[in-house]
Amino acid sequence: MAAGPPPPLDPGALPTFHDEGFSEKFMRKTRENPLVPLGCLCTVGILAYGIVCFKKGNTRRSQLMMRARVVAQGFTFAALMGGMVATAIKSR
Repeated sequence: MAAGPPPPLDPGALPTFHDEGFSEKFMRKTRENPLVPLGCLCTVGILAYGIVCFKKGNTRRSQLMMRARVVAQGFTFAALMGGMVATAIKSR
C-alpha cells in the first residue's frame, strides 16, 4: 500500500511569532534578567572613572578602579550564567 502525501497542517495548530525589534527584545531580556544590564552599566561606569583618574595622574585611584572593574565584570558574568541556568530550569 503506497503512502500518499501527508495531510495539510492546520494553521491554527501552529504557534505564531511576531517580529521583535531591537528595543522590544532588549526590554524583554532586561525584564528576564535585570542584573546583567546593571552589571554592564557598573562595569562601564567604573572603567570610565578609572580612565579619568588615569588621565588626571591619580595612579592609585586608577589602579583601584581597574581592580573594581574586574570585580564588576565577574559579577556581570555570574549574573549572565545564573540567568542562563534559571532559564534552562524554567523551560523544563
